Amino acid sequence: MDWAREHERYWTFAGCVAFAVLSLILTLAVSVWFVLPLVLFLALSLVGVYDVTQSSHAILRNYPILGHMRFIFEGIRPEIRQYLIESEKDEEPFSREARSLVYQRAKQDESSRPFGTQERVYEAGYSWLTHSIAPTQLDEQDFRVTIGGPDCKQPYNASLYNISAMSFGSLSANAILALNTGAKKGGFAHDTGEGAISRYHREGGGDLIWEIGSGYFGCRTEDGRFNPDRFAEQAALEQVKMIEIKLSQGAKPGHGGMLPGSKITAEIAEAREIPMGVDCISPAAHSAFSTPIELLEFVAQLRDLSGGKPVGFKLCIGHRREFMCIVKAMLETGITPDFIVVDGKEGGTGAAPLEFANHVGMPMVEGLTFVHNALRGAGLRDRIKIGAAGKITSAFDIARALAIGADWCNAARGFMFAVGCIQAQACHTNHCPTGVATQDPLRQRALDVPSKAERVYNFHRKTLHALAEMAGAAGLSNPSEFLPRHFMVRQKDSEMAEMDRVYPYIREGALLDDADDFPDFRLRWKRARADSFRSVD
Repeated sequence: MDWAREHERYWTFAGCVAFAVLSLILTLAVSVWFVLPLVLFLALSLVGVYDVTQSSHAILRNYPILGHMRFIFEGIRPEIRQYLIESEKDEEPFSREARSLVYQRAKQDESSRPFGTQERVYEAGYSWLTHSIAPTQLDEQDFRVTIGGPDCKQPYNASLYNISAMSFGSLSANAILALNTGAKKGGFAHDTGEGAISRYHREGGGDLIWEIGSGYFGCRTEDGRFNPDRFAEQAALEQVKMIEIKLSQGAKPGHGGMLPGSKITAEIAEAREIPMGVDCISPAAHSAFSTPIELLEFVAQLRDLSGGKPVGFKLCIGHRREFMCIVKAMLETGITPDFIVVDGKEGGTGAAPLEFANHVGMPMVEGLTFVHNALRGAGLRDRIKIGAAGKITSAFDIARALAIGADWCNAARGFMFAVGCIQAQACHTNHCPTGVATQDPLRQRALDVPSKAERVYNFHRKTLHALAEMAGAAGLSNPSEFLPRHFMVRQKDSEMAEMDRVYPYIREGALLDDADDFPDFRLRWKRARADSFRSVD
């Protein structure tokens, strides 16, 4: 029964073949009039044969014949647009618009649209870029930032736009390979996620940001603790350009995870260095450190063990005082991470409790602004680069993040769209229709690696091209020059404000003196302590 249910998507194809054979028999034995259904079912059978053998469309490979319905509706979408909008009220507008933008760029389709903006420009929260009467022309579009502080011996020259953390196990082997192959061609980085470095990351050959989570996958002892020797061995790989300690992720901050033993394949076990058939636990907290000072000592240890590669950490902001505890520990120890990635709570995952996904953690814009200003206030901003992640899909998203404090951006959802994700929301079922988020060998076979890798490359390249055009429109010579004053935000129907008034920069070193400005920051700064995440009474 399970086999039948798993393969029921082929029943239409099988039925057409069966009816074609039956029609042929009836034509020969009963009446020539049965040639009409014979032609019909034979044609559909040939379509099904084509679908399961072609490599351009994962939907057609997994859903022969039936999959064409999706493309029929796509073809007539201008005429049924209002109907689709009404029928998709449960899907956030961001998803529809972002998915459409990514598909156009990944497939190199025309991205211009007639009849003006699709945004609700008079609603509170709408933001826009202020352009210049004297725009510039940016010929260079491979924008980069050097990541590595004063203690880093192997700084990394990273793209302004990279693939955010998605683990092998959550994504299929073909999805990982397509993402990494596209990153290799485009010269940008691919974050491994906490699921460790798999054979498919290595096969793609692209630059890797190795994420170390609380399970220490790929560098763990048998009892699940950190293994320094194994870490040093893995970190020495030429592909590994940076190491990222995951303190929390946007979609479920403060929450651990568990991969059931029944879903652990031999390849997942190999990558994570875990036993087969045993539930794989990612604890909510790390065992290698428990205080701000110990966290920074762990950063220094990893940097030393890796031969001086950039080491940093990723987090979604929760208690702002706790981040200030880490900043105070930086001042006390003299140890600073090479980078910090701020993950917004709007980040996506296939395995988050609903309450966590909707109501726990700080959104990216507010979290990024806070981290940027806390480092400025402590006089440490010039030592530490900041990455931003959280629904950053378009050139405008990147430009805005750069303006409010980021040095570069990461994206997961956009690159998932590029390899074929249609947000079927079946990630946790192992039945992903496009082969992106499944370990089913037959389903992931539908994801053709060479063509999807090309789409990953195209999406990255065209997004940076659009970023160059936006920077030029603002009269800038590089996207790194974006500042909050280049953007406006609508606050009410009849009011607008420059973004530097909504998200201002605090003064450099402001937290180190006795002035009375920035009282909100100063209150938390006074309560923060370097030796504990607990508050000073």
